[in-house]
Amino acid sequence: MVTAQRPDSGVDALDLRILGALVEHPEASVKELAAIVGIPASTCAFRLRTLRARGVVSAPRPHIDPAAVGAPVQAMIRVRLGNHNKIGVEALFDALTATTGVLQVFHIAGADDFIVHVAVSDAAALRDIVLERITVHDVVRATETQLVFELREGAGVVPRPGM
Repeated sequence: MVTAQRPDSGVDALDLRILGALVEHPEASVKELAAIVGIPASTCAFRLRTLRARGVVSAPRPHIDPAAVGAPVQAMIRVRLGNHNKIGVEALFDALTATTGVLQVFHIAGADDFIVHVAVSDAAALRDIVLERITVHDVVRATETQLVFELREGAGVVPRPGM
């Protein structure tokens, strides 16, 4: 169990326990979370409200299995820019996040400038994202696409009960 906190985070050990229970049991009621953590429901409810108000916890977003809705092919597209002007980079970033099939867009440091995680129906749809949504931007110099064979969720940033 983590007992320390970062001095500037304002998240203490009890908050971390509540967050861990919430990650492990996202559908649980406040009463159920409180029982898991071993605290009164009123304390749990107050802490969750405070964490949400501070932006530590945001509204849940449903997880949809891409394959179940016709997008079984996932890939990571590495994007290298030839021009790093702010307007071009922001336009690309905005366009990518607005593209159907794009799951996540990472603006990164290093040899590549963006990594775009996509889920599409087939190889032709993957090609279309690259050719019609990415390389059409003047700031883009090159792309490299890597297919995802398997994806697993990591442990996350808060300890989960029993781990």
